[in-house]
Amino acid sequence: MAVKEFPMGTVLIQSEQAISALHVITKGSVKASYPGGEFFLNKGDVIGVCELAYDSYFISYQAVEDTALASYACADGHLAELLRTKSDLSNLIVSSLFRQLKEILDQYELMKFDCDNFYQYLMKSYSEYGRFTAKHGIATRVLPALEDLSEMELEDDVPDWLNSYYGQLQRIMKSITAKSQIADFILGMLLKASQDVYEIFSVCRELYEYKAEIAGLLMNENKLDFFDLYASILYRIGAHDEDSTAITAALGTMMIQLENQDSIDRDMYKNRVQEYKNKLETLQNATDSPEEQTSSDVPDLTDSLHTILTYAGCDEETTTNFKAVIDKYNNLSDKNASDDAGRKLRLTISKLFYKVYSQAFMKSLSDSNIPKIVKMFFNFGYVDEKLAGMENAAYLYSIVDSLPSDPSRNVYTAYEWMKEVYEGRKAPCRNEFDNDYAAYVHELKVTGKITAAEEAPMLTDRSKQVQFELDNMFQSVNKMTFGRISIFCPVFTESNVLKDLQESLVSADKVRESFERIRSLDYSAYYRDTMYSNPDLGIPKESVSVEILPDVILMPNVGVRGVMWQEIEGRKRTTPARMMVSLFQMEDLGNILVRLTGEYRWEMCKRIQGARWNDVSEPSLTSEYFDYIQFYKKNRELSADAKEKVKLSMQKAKNSFKEMFIRDYESWIIYEGSGSPRLNKVARTILFTHCPFAKEVRDKLKANPLYKEMMDRYGVKQSQKVHHMDNLIQKVKNSGAEVPEEIADQRAFLLM
Repeated sequence: MAVKEFPMGTVLIQSEQAISALHVITKGSVKASYPGGEFFLNKGDVIGVCELAYDSYFISYQAVEDTALASYACADGHLAELLRTKSDLSNLIVSSLFRQLKEILDQYELMKFDCDNFYQYLMKSYSEYGRFTAKHGIATRVLPALEDLSEMELEDDVPDWLNSYYGQLQRIMKSITAKSQIADFILGMLLKASQDVYEIFSVCRELYEYKAEIAGLLMNENKLDFFDLYASILYRIGAHDEDSTAITAALGTMMIQLENQDSIDRDMYKNRVQEYKNKLETLQNATDSPEEQTSSDVPDLTDSLHTILTYAGCDEETTTNFKAVIDKYNNLSDKNASDDAGRKLRLTISKLFYKVYSQAFMKSLSDSNIPKIVKMFFNFGYVDEKLAGMENAAYLYSIVDSLPSDPSRNVYTAYEWMKEVYEGRKAPCRNEFDNDYAAYVHELKVTGKITAAEEAPMLTDRSKQVQFELDNMFQSVNKMTFGRISIFCPVFTESNVLKDLQESLVSADKVRESFERIRSLDYSAYYRDTMYSNPDLGIPKESVSVEILPDVILMPNVGVRGVMWQEIEGRKRTTPARMMVSLFQMEDLGNILVRLTGEYRWEMCKRIQGARWNDVSEPSLTSEYFDYIQFYKKNRELSADAKEKVKLSMQKAKNSFKEMFIRDYESWIIYEGSGSPRLNKVARTILFTHCPFAKEVRDKLKANPLYKEMMDRYGVKQSQKVHHMDNLIQKVKNSGAEVPEEIADQRAFLLM
């Protein structure tokens, strides 16, 4: 037996660390922590008794005061020998097990109770929010994440009888004096209890993540949360309104709820609360109501819909019907109602909206003086000043002639993109069936909808091409980027504005900054391998990498999602991918583009690998990742805890290998790239192999043992490639010729 002392604060054992011994606390106390909970061990307790059935710990242990541990080897039959020969130690192990089990089961019950209460609190808060907005004539906003939330349901819950079972077993064990005679029974009990503890922790992990999801709805860094919903009402009605006390109290309760939530970023929480307190103080000190805008400050947007319909030249039936449904929509108290009547109304509006949009767009192609209101329709989906809210409408009017897109940097508004297609600078996107325009026209001929004589002229008809884009990509992606498909309506409404429009407006600068951030980590994200040949210089065939940044199209909506629509144009691999985001992006643009980059990497690899994209005998990102997920349960490199995390992650990804990879890629860029490990060993190795960090990041991480082996392999591999390039360059120089730019660029790329 070896006794070792540790100062306060020492991390004694980290989860996923291999188990080799049991540690008896002879002095001090230790905090045992796991996702969503913690408990304390004191003198006489045994560290590791809850994890004996596994190869690694799934609890982390830290000394909360100066602590001494006596360690006993428990591998390779040592434990059975200890239980037979050391009765005092056997008693300690058994009694400590029951103490820890009771603590864990009590915490599980409390977590389950908290989850139910938290959910009920959230639903009640949203109901109260709706009551306040209706009373004050404020548009009710719907949080995107709220649609996916439901009451907690556990697929594999802890059995009801487990608590009483171990309670009775503890009483039985106390009555047995000669425990050395039943050492094998005790060993079996310890191993079975360890398995039960692991199952309890698996459920606790689900409960913790469920609470974290609700906490994120109450407050998050994007301000798409209940805290902002309530605070916005208060800022709108002022601190002296009769309801201000109730709303202030509701916000106070919300802060109390969030105060002790581990999943909430503490700095973000403090900043949000301080911002709220500052604004509240300003409101309370205000004696006069804010001045109303003067009529000269507000643009004349009266009867905007009539202006749009007149410009489009719609027939009388379309004009009458569109006005009628917009009027009906205006009169709805809840424009995002999920009932059948609301759904049908939004569907009717959508059909008429796109019909009017197409007609107006075609007319605008020959118009050099498009009215501002019509431009608002094209770029924002704006149709009515009352639906948009006058404050929002005035802002849209003020920016419509100076939108921050930039086609020269591959960032387009939807209207600019359609003009690019019409003028032949861009080919139409593939439709939802993955057919490009040529395949679509050919299909029309095959199905007899057009004749062979009509096929050739239709292929070059620019009007038909842009109509194909309007009917397919535009309509599908507009709904997808909006994000909340069940309540989608293409017209701009105040109820969908979840945060400040100026803050959420996407610009070419913001897009480029986000891509620069991604490329500073995943430097090869948008590089593609192409073949370079120059027989005159003795270069018959050489693979070189070329960077092709994607086209980004800003869709005319207030949305929360991004779409990676296609990875290349046609079959040519040196064409840009096409990504779409909302012009007013409610979620964090940088995180959305990280996600789209992950999806692009997956789809591009599948495109290159073809039918063998999941064949692990031909190593690639998709094949290795597919093999990892398919056989993770048998993977000896993964601990029991890591396997459980993979299982839960796959459930969240709805068993989609692609979605699972995208989530891991997000963790790779957002967390691992800043030195905060989140992935397991296998996933990290795959990501490092196929999406290596840039040199600057590698240099920062090389001291971390998690990356050392991978970096060593990567360094050897890159050195071989650089050596090959150096030989090739020297060969060209020896011939007296100038080194081709492509070869010089490839060498520089290999050193990135």
